Amino acid sequence: MKTLFACAAALFVLAPFAGAADEKNIAETAMANKDFTTLVTAVKAAGLAEALMAKGPITVFAPTNAAFDKIPKDKLAAVLADKELLTKILKLHIVEGNVMAADVVKMDGKMVNGLPIKANEKGVWIGTSMVTKTDIKCSNGVIHVIDTVLMPTTK
Repeated sequence: MKTLFACAAALFVLAPFAGAADEKNIAETAMANKDFTTLVTAVKAAGLAEALMAKGPITVFAPTNAAFDKIPKDKLAAVLADKELLTKILKLHIVEGNVMAADVVKMDGKMVNGLPIKANEKGVWIGTSMVTKTDIKCSNGVIHVIDTVLMPTTK
C-alpha cells in the first residue's frame, strides 16, 4: 500500500512535466504539419532550420501552403532561389519571445518587424495577413498560423 501511495504521489508531482520532454520544437512541429510543407521548404532553402530548432523562445507567424499559393508560381520560384530575399521575408515571420494570442491582441496599432498589427472583433492582422490559428505551443516558443505570406514593405 505504501508503494502504491508513493508511486501515485510521484506521478502527481511529475505530471506537470510529463509533456515537456515530448513537445516538439517549432521546426519539428512545422515539419510534422502537412499545411506547412512550402514553409518548411522555404526555411530549409534559406538555411534557417537551425534557428527554428534553437532554444528560443521565439514566436513564428507561419503561413500555410494556401498562403504561399497566393504568390504566382514564377515569383515564388524566384524568391526561393534568392536566399537573401527569402531570408528577409522569412525573418518578418519571426519575433523574439513567447508572444501568445492574448499578447498579440494587446499590440493593436503597434508594429511587428515593420508591419502594423490590427486587432478587432473580426480578428487579428499582421500587415494584410489574418491570424487564423493561435497558440500552437512548442518546446522553444509558439506558432500562430497566418493566411498570407508577410512581405517587406517597399519604399
